[in-house]
Amino acid sequence: MASFDRRWDVFLSFRGEDTRFNFTDHLYSALRGKGINTFIDDGGLERGGEIQPSLLKAIEESKVAIVVFSENYAHSRWCLDELDKIMQCRREKVQLVIPNFYRVDPSDVRKHTRSFGEAFAGYGKVTEESVLRWRTALMEAGGLSGWHVQYGHDQIMEYESKIIHEIAQHIFDVLNSKQLHIDDHLSNDVRVIGICGVGGLGKTTLAKLVYNQVADQFEHAIFLSSVSKAQDDHQLLHLQKQLLSDILGENIPHISNIDEGSNVIKHLLCSKKFLVVVDDVNDSSQLNSLVGSPQWFGPGSRIIITTRDKHLLDVYGVDGLYEVKGLEFEEAFQLFSWKAFKTNHPEENFKNLSERAVAYSDGLPLALKVFASFLYGRTMTEWESELQNLQREPKMGILNVLKSSLDGLDHTEKQLFFDIACFFEGEDIYSFKEVQDSCNFPDTGMRVLKDRSLIHISDNRIHMHNLIR
Repeated sequence: MASFDRRWDVFLSFRGEDTRFNFTDHLYSALRGKGINTFIDDGGLERGGEIQPSLLKAIEESKVAIVVFSENYAHSRWCLDELDKIMQCRREKVQLVIPNFYRVDPSDVRKHTRSFGEAFAGYGKVTEESVLRWRTALMEAGGLSGWHVQYGHDQIMEYESKIIHEIAQHIFDVLNSKQLHIDDHLSNDVRVIGICGVGGLGKTTLAKLVYNQVADQFEHAIFLSSVSKAQDDHQLLHLQKQLLSDILGENIPHISNIDEGSNVIKHLLCSKKFLVVVDDVNDSSQLNSLVGSPQWFGPGSRIIITTRDKHLLDVYGVDGLYEVKGLEFEEAFQLFSWKAFKTNHPEENFKNLSERAVAYSDGLPLALKVFASFLYGRTMTEWESELQNLQREPKMGILNVLKSSLDGLDHTEKQLFFDIACFFEGEDIYSFKEVQDSCNFPDTGMRVLKDRSLIHISDNRIHMHNLIR
């Protein structure tokens, strides 16, 4: 069972020679004074620890990162590596990052000008990959909302004290509001949350983010991934043993069939507060074997189920449903740029080609990542050729994921799907129903396609994702 404990409330990143004995020291004292467990690199690590790995671990184990940008911050490779790790945790672990611009202009941080530009002039022998990571991290962090301690204030000490008090109070409020929110959400009722949508939208990623955020609030936290691969009794029995192993370690009881496994799991789950994520379910037998019903679980437990079939969630019974939608164009464009150019915007001469690739992906994160990774480092001519090829033959990695959404459809439902894809995309729903009735298609067919996110209805018209069609 994975552990996601957050050891620290706050990680402080700063340039020692600039602020260790003034602003940062005062901020650290103010945070500690409010009972906020704060990591600072000269007092928080156990003796004998390897400093850099320990620092990276401390960043990962912190709920909030406060970055104190000062004049010489970018002159330290150590600081820049810290910042890169912090921004990675912001993206992957939803870590809150709060910048403080101590007598520097936020635009200098963001645009790498003045002392921040001068620092990079001295990194000629550093690898391009490292410099790009550092520049990207500065650009991201420089655009975040934070505090600006301006230079030259007449009463700078009083002014700094006021800002430090505001920061400490803000962190205190954020940490406590989050804790109250979690406590309220994690009441003694067992709750089931469903996440559904077509393949490639990021359901698993979303479930992992939630898992990472709240796993430390439970006695046991278990993530069962790719459950759809269990298509027979033998594979389901293996998953049951995996779940039991996550709870008990190696000392699991002998079970010879699914019914025995279900009884053992039910007995173990009912006495403790669990978080269980059942990822990528495509058959009710998987839910029945692994998480039976909410009545199996102890008070305060949470079950998260991800699936492409909303009907499975309706049958199991969920307290909350989140239907994952595709990315808006701007979000999709930024994700594509990160994967294709390692920055949040493309090179100017690749802008139009990037817009075409993003439009073709139609907001599907999987497609954006696959296209961008394939196109990374290629010439404009190769981009043009590949984009033309994609119109005729999409990448197999994407097709296989989307095709799996069709698995389980019966012959009539597949025929209905193909008719819509070929003839009725964008057509009026009522006109289509007339055709449907005349062909004796059952009314449940449309419901099945909607539940599997293969089609959606908007403004009384039938729509289907470009790549699915």
